[in-house]
Amino acid sequence: AIHIPRRRSPDPARKRTRTSDMNSLSIATTANAVRLAGKTAPSRQRSRVPVPGRFVGTSSLRRSLTLGAGARGRASLVVNAEDSSTVDVASPDVESDAVPDVAPIGAAEGYVRLAKCLDAIKDLPPSERAEAAENATGTVRSVLNGMKAAGETSRWDCYPELTRRNIFPNELNQMGVKNSSQIGQPNNTNDFNFIVGVTMSTSFLALIVGATLPGDWGAFGSYLIGGISLAVLAVGSTAPGLLQVAIDQFARISPEYRNRIARHEAAHFLVGYMLGVPVAGYSLGLGAAHTDFLEAKLERKVYGKIAISEKTMLPLACVSMAGVAAEALAFEDVRGQEADLRDLQRILNKAEPKLSDQSQQQVTRWAVWQAASMLKRHEASFDALTRAMEEGASVADCLKVIEAAPKPQ
Repeated sequence: AIHIPRRRSPDPARKRTRTSDMNSLSIATTANAVRLAGKTAPSRQRSRVPVPGRFVGTSSLRRSLTLGAGARGRASLVVNAEDSSTVDVASPDVESDAVPDVAPIGAAEGYVRLAKCLDAIKDLPPSERAEAAENATGTVRSVLNGMKAAGETSRWDCYPELTRRNIFPNELNQMGVKNSSQIGQPNNTNDFNFIVGVTMSTSFLALIVGATLPGDWGAFGSYLIGGISLAVLAVGSTAPGLLQVAIDQFARISPEYRNRIARHEAAHFLVGYMLGVPVAGYSLGLGAAHTDFLEAKLERKVYGKIAISEKTMLPLACVSMAGVAAEALAFEDVRGQEADLRDLQRILNKAEPKLSDQSQQQVTRWAVWQAASMLKRHEASFDALTRAMEEGASVADCLKVIEAAPKPQ
């Protein structure tokens, strides 16, 4: 699952005042930028919403101005007093080594700065992490871009633009998905195994108690132990979340299941990283496996009221379905997709223009295909990251193993 910390919405009255002030500041700043450059403003100013995780253009003099669209819906206006041309981007689904015009940062310095910043967030109380993460987003992003300029983080933000097309089930199979029919279907394998395990073990134990204890004690013990199965079913119907903890703990007996969880979260981590979304942390813990993304704008896009364009939707869909793609490439069934599908549905519901049911199904299939393509191409980085996460490595150490893995041909 992917996890985006949510912050409390600001007071509406304060938000209106702040928006008005920002509009005035934006106009003044634009004029100052033009005067500093010693030139007149370009006749055609370019305004566009950046792709998640991307800087819009590069120039020696640039101002990113917030227009009055509210706290949850902001557009960025890039004013370039020297060059108003757009920046060429890579062709769809092709990796790019292009980096913003930033000062290079060496690997040693960069990883130390990343570790210091992320560890400071991790040490905060949960109630303060969301605000700290938002404040740290720019710092982490600038460090990663500086390291990319130095050639140290080639996988970071290497897919600058995605283009969707219709994907057919046989294309998923050709990509390596073992059973494409399982995608989007609920899986109750863990629940079934747990119920069968509890029933068989309690029945066997009841027989032993009845045969070994004398008299009424044997009968009483047998009935008492045999009732455990009924108690488990009762808890599952009244408090399913409580039972899910027990089911998850039972499933973790299997090394395959532990590896499945690690692969699932590593896929979210790696695909988000390659799409330019910094990672704040992750957890493979009991009933709480998730990946935290250090991107303040994601909260407004996923949980806000503003509509999401297709250009914004596609990277979010890929990150959401990356865990499903990782499981589908390695296993016949996909067990950890329920939370991911809920996240994806929330994103698709906000798409503009509205998507039909068939279009939503196509987006889901494409997102799995695209994420699987990225994971297969960067298989060495993915396998190394999975092992590092199983060992509990820090985020900075995980980034090291991603970049240290052999580059794809």
